[in-house]
Amino acid sequence: MAKDIYQTPTGMHDLFAIDIDLLEKIENNARKIADFYGFERFEPPLLEFTHLFEKGTGEFTDIVEKEMYNLKTKGGDLLTLRPEYTPSIARAYIQHGMQNLPKPVKLWYCGPVFRHERPQAGRFRQFHQLGFEALGSEQAVLDAMIVQMFTALLQTIGVKKILVQVNCIGDSQCRPAFRKSLVGYFRARSASLCPTCKTRLKKNPLRILDCKEEKCEKIKKGAPQILDYLCKECHNHFKSFLEILEELEIPYALNPYLVRGLDYYTKTVFEIEEDSEAGKMQGALVGGGRYDGLIKLLGGKDTPAVGGALGAERVIGLLKNRMSKKPTPEQTVKIFLAQVGELARRKALKLFEMLRQANLQVGEALHKDSLSAQLKMADKACAQYTLIIGQREALDNQVIIREMKSGRQKIVDMDKVVKELKNNI
Repeated sequence: MAKDIYQTPTGMHDLFAIDIDLLEKIENNARKIADFYGFERFEPPLLEFTHLFEKGTGEFTDIVEKEMYNLKTKGGDLLTLRPEYTPSIARAYIQHGMQNLPKPVKLWYCGPVFRHERPQAGRFRQFHQLGFEALGSEQAVLDAMIVQMFTALLQTIGVKKILVQVNCIGDSQCRPAFRKSLVGYFRARSASLCPTCKTRLKKNPLRILDCKEEKCEKIKKGAPQILDYLCKECHNHFKSFLEILEELEIPYALNPYLVRGLDYYTKTVFEIEEDSEAGKMQGALVGGGRYDGLIKLLGGKDTPAVGGALGAERVIGLLKNRMSKKPTPEQTVKIFLAQVGELARRKALKLFEMLRQANLQVGEALHKDSLSAQLKMADKACAQYTLIIGQREALDNQVIIREMKSGRQKIVDMDKVVKELKNNI
């Protein structure tokens, strides 16, 4: 037990430089796309009242039933570490009177979320979501805009072969008839369903369509399909959405089993994956859809809305698998700083800061004493110049600038080193 205390908790993970660099790359590119499309940054608190997610995400969803991190404050409040962003977006829309703003209200976010689920490849209990949300319009062009933004983001950061899985799951007008037909179909075959889907049959039958168990996969192939039950409004909305995707030349595939796992979805649902073997192993990189009834459900006015979220860790995993070993800083520099002796080390650190202020990237090995070892490092780094400070140079406040390729070198006063380098690099 004591040993486990000094490891990360199950499902939590440390982020190292490569992970942070890729996370920042995703976020920085998302910011540029969001700015262009007129989406403003928004960040809700990590903790919300538990009831927000019970009501908004859905009482019988896996998130609410099994995955939330709940706590009770000293004052007796029941709070939850956010497992997703959308209910918080809807809550903020109501709380801050955003219904009075010009429509649509367009927001984007990026931050950690928490779900107590079974850890596996690309799935953690603390992970990062990045999302785009548009609230206040029912037009299908906004559904397509969200998909286009995520497609552009993925392509920009290096995910090239993209496929969008799409479906329409109807609304309160047409879904009840489909649900009744679906329940009848699965009830007649309930003995062959997995234990989880037997429970879903009573609470959330649409989720059976999303089951990946082999026995359920076989049964659901003959299940009724929602597209046969759509009302005229949902049919026309979905048709318009698909026509826009075609105009944008975004590859998509109709997936009648795609329902997403959250109760608030209506009409459009989508997932974006990389269309490759590695991508299929990684799973969906983006998921989202329309949630026209959520804001009204939480006490606001009837407000159509659509959005989606990217799982950053899944994208990072996909990108890392394709990268060669990341070079260390000293392997990418044009200038290397070497020193011999204690006084020279002090002078070298001062010079190092001068070079930083001049925006010159420099490699160093201030912890080493051997000049030959430092020169080997400079050579391995393919440094163009090595700055050498020995005992004499330290006393005279001078620096030897050695051109590594030719071996030529010159002695320069320390306060003139920056100018000399900028004239030659």
